[in-house]
Amino acid sequence: MGEQVITMPVVALRGLTILPGMVLHFDINRPKSVAAVERAMVGDQKLFLVAQRHPEIVEPEQGDLFQVGTVAVVKQLVKLPGKVVRVLVEGLERAELLCLEAEEPAMMGEIAAIEAEEDDLDSLTQEAMLRILKDRLEEYGRVNSKITKEILPNLLIITDLNEMLDQIAIQLPWDYTIRQTVLENSSLSARYEVVMHTLLTEMEIYRIKKDFQEKVKADIDQNQKEYILREQMKVIRQELGEDAVSDADEYQKKLDALKADKEVKEKLHKEIERFRNMPAGSQEANVLRTYVETLLDLPWKKMSKDNDDIKHAEKILNEDHYGLEQVKERILEYLAVRALTKKGTSPIICLVGPPGTGKTSIARSVARALNKKYVRISLGGVRDEAEIRGHRKTYVGAMPGRIVEGMRQAGVSNPLMLLDEIDKVSSDYKGDTSSALLEVLDGEQNVKFRDHYVELPIDLSQVLFIATANTTQTIPGPLLDRMELIEVNSYTENEKFHIARDYLVSKQMERNGLKDSQITFSDKSLEKIIHNYTREAGVRNLERRIGDVCRKAARQFLEDKKKSIKISESNLEKYLGKEKVTFENANEWCGIKKVDSLFSRIS
Repeated sequence: MGEQVITMPVVALRGLTILPGMVLHFDINRPKSVAAVERAMVGDQKLFLVAQRHPEIVEPEQGDLFQVGTVAVVKQLVKLPGKVVRVLVEGLERAELLCLEAEEPAMMGEIAAIEAEEDDLDSLTQEAMLRILKDRLEEYGRVNSKITKEILPNLLIITDLNEMLDQIAIQLPWDYTIRQTVLENSSLSARYEVVMHTLLTEMEIYRIKKDFQEKVKADIDQNQKEYILREQMKVIRQELGEDAVSDADEYQKKLDALKADKEVKEKLHKEIERFRNMPAGSQEANVLRTYVETLLDLPWKKMSKDNDDIKHAEKILNEDHYGLEQVKERILEYLAVRALTKKGTSPIICLVGPPGTGKTSIARSVARALNKKYVRISLGGVRDEAEIRGHRKTYVGAMPGRIVEGMRQAGVSNPLMLLDEIDKVSSDYKGDTSSALLEVLDGEQNVKFRDHYVELPIDLSQVLFIATANTTQTIPGPLLDRMELIEVNSYTENEKFHIARDYLVSKQMERNGLKDSQITFSDKSLEKIIHNYTREAGVRNLERRIGDVCRKAARQFLEDKKKSIKISESNLEKYLGKEKVTFENANEWCGIKKVDSLFSRIS
């Protein structure tokens, strides 16, 4: 062609680059490409093949094509079903696309041949470059065994450097973009650098791939060996009637899904492997099974989302409790500070007051207001320190302490934990219970609380502790110092009346299966129950008396078939009997009595 510019059909190739000397067949189905081939067959059977920059483009324009392509001759054309044409072409020479004409139905272009650039390479230099290429090809053949038998011998017999460079790009399974780079460089030096760099890169990739495959194979072989051994052990254990392996596998699955610190996971993994290798019927295996299950059930890093809305907390407290304004105010202040500081080391609340004044229910309301799990731990009569810290797992019947067991029941690591009747704890020869509670309630120490049974640090800093007590006189000084006291005073008679009317009546009616239309209490009847049937600081006995009335009314409904009953001041004695407290004996209820005495005065 020389430097002459001619117009010829153009076929855009997707993901394919044709080099001079390359013989290849491919399928085309785009109408313009088919038309271009048919037009070439009418003439001298020559056409210009050029690769697209982006193969996904269906209707390419000149900017979508590479500038350099190959003039090729069509050797064979076969029409296939579905308007598909299969062509066999041979690349002739490099050429440049000067202009693409949007002619219908075929693409036509002005093409100019690219003359080979003159290189200042003498014959010795070319021979040296040729030999280096052959050496690298032999190394490449040793790394990539797929090309050794078919391609490598044909390349090694080539004696021309120019032909060798093109044939390497043609014969080796390289990406079309690399072939395009070789095509665009007409000088020997530039093509040599491209081919040599690609060869070295491919060799390094295959070496890395081979090393990786060998490593994977070694790991697979080891895993296969372990799998076979485990299957053999499983069969043996099944023959012996043991099922420890399946349990151990189940524990391991739970451990993999467990969110916990590295120390906890390592300890659990070690214990699971010990359990796996123990006879299923042994006593030690049963002890270890209980221990592993306990550790897996603990909420190491599982937390519930707190509700820090103080308005919501105030609403809940007012819904659940009448009066106690000072107590509510102190609790809301405490919750506000806790929400702002975002720390679990705030002082521990201790609600102090007579029985029946609502200390326990206040704690339950705080849990509901904060959207926390509620756990109640009764400390009344606890003497053994192990009740708090747990027993060593080596003992028969060992179990975790009440604190850890409470965390396990809550299922989260930030519940509200009520320490009920903390003033009732005592000490004996088995240990000091109050000293164990010191570590639980001390914000500086409970970050890594150690239960004797668990033997791992447990974070209690996110737990909201609330304690209750009837008096502070029996609480040890160091323990009392760690708590913030909130006095829950006795209810006035007016407060008792509103509590009974707004809360206790409906509660007892529901408990005894009564509806609002079946029984009603007059205000006078409630006042009479308070005045003449109870004498207490709280409302516990008041609730019992209302419950007595509801039970008798329920029986009366079934026996007499009444539709409704009204409890009044006049008929109250029918349900509760004679008055228990009168103004005459009220002083005796209060412990005030009359004594006879003799007084004399000597002058």
